[in-house]
Amino acid sequence: MRSEPRRAAPLSREALSSRVVQVLSLGSRRNPDVLLVSNGDHQIVVKDFAARSCWVRNTVGRLVTAREAAAYRWLEGHPAVPRFLGFVDPLAIAVEFRPGRRISRNLIDDAGPEFLDALARAVGELHARGLAHLDLGHRSNVLVDEAGRPVLIDFASAVWFRPGGLGARWLLPWLVRYDCRAVTKWRDKLSRQRSLRASSAGGSGGVSGGGRSESRPT
Repeated sequence: MRSEPRRAAPLSREALSSRVVQVLSLGSRRNPDVLLVSNGDHQIVVKDFAARSCWVRNTVGRLVTAREAAAYRWLEGHPAVPRFLGFVDPLAIAVEFRPGRRISRNLIDDAGPEFLDALARAVGELHARGLAHLDLGHRSNVLVDEAGRPVLIDFASAVWFRPGGLGARWLLPWLVRYDCRAVTKWRDKLSRQRSLRASSAGGSGGVSGGGRSESRPT
């Protein structure tokens, strides 16, 4: 992990509550709330453990907040990763807001081969920097931006190593398999949906079957 001064977010804890535009995700007992927050003429995203119990705030909350901030700093400049803006306090971080939508269950209407190729390249760049995301199989962690490009978020589970170091040589190759499996999952899902749609268009009785398959949770 890089040793850097703690970067302050562009807003304080005191200002946060009055600037929340939308709750993007309401956290569970051990997860942060994800908030869309107004910051002058633009919006930012804040991940905040402040509403959790005292025990969670002072253990999991502080640890996960610090680790995710470090992961974002490690990936600074990656085109598919929102820019890290800083700490609100030890329980909350702010990152750049990238407008977009998460991949839906009906992947064929969201993304095509070009998107998945771009996703594979973005994931490959994570690995080139020595980081494995480890949670890309969840569709909420892969967004499609307004230009149809991938955006990767939620690095709370990520693991990273100094490129060229012992961990990068021995452990990273095993860990990146989880990310590669996730990309393969999205490719396979798109292929199945295309087959179902082609079958339906051909009048082979696949209309109801295609609807059931496409509505299943990922």
